[in-house]
Amino acid sequence: MLNPTDGASVYLACGSTDLRKSIDGLAALVQYSFELDLFSNSLFVFCNAGRDKLKILYWDHNGFWLFYRRLERGRFKWPKHSGDQATQSITRRQLQWLLDGLKLEQRQAHTAVTARIIV
Repeated sequence: MLNPTDGASVYLACGSTDLRKSIDGLAALVQYSFELDLFSNSLFVFCNAGRDKLKILYWDHNGFWLFYRRLERGRFKWPKHSGDQATQSITRRQLQWLLDGLKLEQRQAHTAVTARIIV
């Protein structure tokens, strides 16, 4: 599984994106359409109209990574573009669910637990 950094934020481009765009085209979307910091510790995820291909754009200290995934069967459970919401912030765990073909909302999943120190 993709793991450029731990703790990176994840932003999905809701709806479909023309995946003929390469790094520069996707970077322009992030910066000008979504008004997000392109150089933050973030993954920007885009999906095509057929929901069988996606690209992930990530800035590393001196250049971009562009990850590409194509499904041979099945579709990604991708959120639709609704109203003025062009992006959706999700957790790394939810990204893994999407990559595994699952929905963002997993009712069967265990909820996140934080450890408490007992003194």
